[in-house]
Amino acid sequence: MNKPIEHSGLQIAPAIYTLVSDEICPAVGVDADHFWRGFADIVYRFAPQNIALLDKREKLQEQIDHWHQSNTFDYDAYKAFLQEIGYLIPEGPELFISPQHVDSEIAVQAGPQLVVPIMNARFALNAVNARWGSLYDALYGNDVIGEDGGAEREGAYNPVRGQRVIDYGRDFLDQAVPLAEGSHHQANAYRLESGVLQVLLSDATVTALRHPQQLIGYLGTPDSPNSILLKNNNLHIEIQVDSNDNIGATDLAGVKDIRLEAALTTIMDCEDSVAAVDAQDKALAYRNWQGLIDGTLEETINRGGNSFVRRMNDDPEFLDTNGQPIVLKGRSLMFVRNVGHLMTNPAIHYGDGLEIPEGIMDGLITSLISVRDVQGSNNRANSATGSIYIVKPKMHGPEEVAFTNDLFDAIEDLLGLDRHVIKVGIMDEERRTSVNLKECIRAAQGRVVFINTGFLDRTGDEIHTSMHAGPFALKADLKAMTWIAAYENQNVDVGLACGLKGKAQIGKGMWAIPDNMADMMEAKIAHPKSGANTAWVPSPTAATLHAMHYHQVDVASVQDQIAQRTMASVDDILSIPLLGDRQLTDTEIQLELDNNAQGLLGYVVRWVEQGVGCSKVPDINNVGLMEDRATLRISSQHITNWLHHGICSKTQVMETLQRMAKVVDKQNASDSDYVPMSGDFSQSIAFQAACDLIFKGLEQPSGYTEPLLHRYRQMAKGQ
Repeated sequence: MNKPIEHSGLQIAPAIYTLVSDEICPAVGVDADHFWRGFADIVYRFAPQNIALLDKREKLQEQIDHWHQSNTFDYDAYKAFLQEIGYLIPEGPELFISPQHVDSEIAVQAGPQLVVPIMNARFALNAVNARWGSLYDALYGNDVIGEDGGAEREGAYNPVRGQRVIDYGRDFLDQAVPLAEGSHHQANAYRLESGVLQVLLSDATVTALRHPQQLIGYLGTPDSPNSILLKNNNLHIEIQVDSNDNIGATDLAGVKDIRLEAALTTIMDCEDSVAAVDAQDKALAYRNWQGLIDGTLEETINRGGNSFVRRMNDDPEFLDTNGQPIVLKGRSLMFVRNVGHLMTNPAIHYGDGLEIPEGIMDGLITSLISVRDVQGSNNRANSATGSIYIVKPKMHGPEEVAFTNDLFDAIEDLLGLDRHVIKVGIMDEERRTSVNLKECIRAAQGRVVFINTGFLDRTGDEIHTSMHAGPFALKADLKAMTWIAAYENQNVDVGLACGLKGKAQIGKGMWAIPDNMADMMEAKIAHPKSGANTAWVPSPTAATLHAMHYHQVDVASVQDQIAQRTMASVDDILSIPLLGDRQLTDTEIQLELDNNAQGLLGYVVRWVEQGVGCSKVPDINNVGLMEDRATLRISSQHITNWLHHGICSKTQVMETLQRMAKVVDKQNASDSDYVPMSGDFSQSIAFQAACDLIFKGLEQPSGYTEPLLHRYRQMAKGQ
């Protein structure tokens, strides 16, 4: 049954062939034989180019390693060397991107972005439905609202805590949609008269909005609306009114909730947050993407002895101020993140038994599925403009972006799509991309709708690229050093200089502590203030809370101001964040090793043994942190770097790993599916994988963890 199916020089696993030929192709009206012939032509054309690009990565790395081994560091000489070998290329003339038919969620709105593993249908549905979120629920269930003075979260509904939530909501309304007189705290009733919002205050004063144009519509009747739709900074706010509701009954104006437009966009991830190592895994990923595009994905949820079916939300309908129907988007606009250029997958073989480059397979099949959305024949549209949005991660420099652009040209031709229907997101997370960002954007200027920064992968690549330059600083210190601020600022500077404002997203990275929303609300406002019109959050609740930051900050105005500043320096980005003259104590070294090893093991054991690509992993202090392959890359490469430079010994690292494995086993003791590592280290597949990630870290391509993770996951599945 599992014998590969031959077609046009390809050997295709039945799970993939059947899905594509019998389900996807008929749904989009594409002849399956035509598709597979074109698929094969693209593979045989682009796979050799893919391999050549990876070879260039390795040759550049070998040259950089040799330079550090042979030279006392001098920055001017180092920069000249990078230019000489083609790592740092000349910057071309002025550039403005030119994507067409870009959805408003990307082009003109600013708001939160979710990233979720596409293989988990429940997470995917939660994310796509997070376009709207209850502010009251988000506040009540998290630490943004303090628990002092009788406002505890435990038990049944706590009216003291509830009142704090209501007060917080009124403060938000006063900031985002202020009244001409008084405060929303004083509101006794909301109604519409002649298309204008009238608010009756507790002192009998009748007032209106300070900015009347912020009223968009309502539901119910004008004199007694049960929903009032407002807009601020291009984001919607819905005040829901129901005096018969438990919450509304305690509110002077009968307000039962405030709903916010939250996760404008979501990246459905086939890459960092999933563990897809074979045809069965890839088929699940593609089937879920098909369900999301078709609008048919659903999942049965069992909770407290009851079950219900979760589906994709419908579009909410309102009446405008003239009483005419208006429809808003009810779901987050979806990108799909394909795999990068490095990995291959055994789902399809070509040539003399070579595994297909996984990124080529992803590009072809996810685009084929998305044709349904371009046609407008699906149940719930994703793109209102007929575009396909693909995020392409881990590209190293302009040549690799140009390769992706050419690949997407070929896919469009195969599928009969207009040029540049497929849009691309360039993740600025590799060093060679950062220092050549403008030219990377130029290589796909007709497609670019997204760039972002990602501290963890960027740091992992920083360590591996400069592995032989010396020992790196403590992880906690890396974020405060010159290179990272320059990297973050330059991403915005270059994006604005290349015309992304009003056409594309400039994004910032994840808040990694999902249970700590109070600190997120203090810290993450820095992202819109930095000129980023989107930033990653770890949950729908976090999206609802982070949405408030975009009401506080007019990102478009901030971008106008930033466009006038001096651009961040590539020289600063190229400064290597080494330990330098600092002498670490034995205690500092061991604490750093403990922290790295514990986080590494906590992630690897779930990835290898359970196929969990992203999860909330307890750190060494039992604080849950969102972990994915990017966090693993930095932890493993950091230990490898210290080993290489004699900061620690192999014996010390192994002792640390074995001791931390026992800690991780204890942290996971309540998980019935968990496979302990510490019973017999020599028999633990996960423990062996963790060891290889460190002790073989020098030889891993760009310090990536995927090759070893895939090998050991396949071993675990085989058992």
